[in-house]
Amino acid sequence: MPDRDTKIHAMPLPPYLVPRYRGWRATTYAENKIWYRKLADEGQNPRIMAIACCDSRVNVNGVFSAETGDIFLHRNIANVVPPYLPDGDPHGTSAALEYAVKVLRVAHVIVIGHTECGGVQGCQHMCSGKAPELETKESFVGRWLDILRPGYERVAGISDETEQLRALERETVVVSLENLWEFPFVREAVEAERLSLHGLIFDIGAGTLQHYLPEEGRFVTV
Repeated sequence: MPDRDTKIHAMPLPPYLVPRYRGWRATTYAENKIWYRKLADEGQNPRIMAIACCDSRVNVNGVFSAETGDIFLHRNIANVVPPYLPDGDPHGTSAALEYAVKVLRVAHVIVIGHTECGGVQGCQHMCSGKAPELETKESFVGRWLDILRPGYERVAGISDETEQLRALERETVVVSLENLWEFPFVREAVEAERLSLHGLIFDIGAGTLQHYLPEEGRFVTV
């Protein structure tokens, strides 16, 4: 092993995950070994990029019954697409988007928001002055949620806090769709009819999906 100047603290895989992995390899992998080898040899060719929340309750592959290789999945707090900002700094979501559109040439980019989103609630609390800890410059979460402030401003007039939260969950998707359009390579692909953009809201408790219709300015049930 090479010498390192910094210490790395890491433990072996948690014991409860070991039998899960071995079970997967003995069943799912064993039954689809040829397909996995094909993916390894030929690379990925997904038709879809999904931008979803980190929330563990949102199982994108499960919702769409997707197989391995179907979806290029990117997750972040509150399923946010940031503004186009080529400033030379690292941008994880923008990098994933660039790779999906320019290299993988996906046909669809889907932003998937969801109900009961902790990130959206954090944005609501921060923007209404109820979460000063998120206002500090040291808060990675707070600075990320700043991207959603335009969405909050559009729903700030809703007096009922729960109704406002539901509306803000939808605005996060709309803000992300607006920001997607700022990326020149996204806009070029859409205008060339090589790419389509989609905005969804997944209701965790009800198991329902709504998609955004920009010409009507609202979400409707799929």
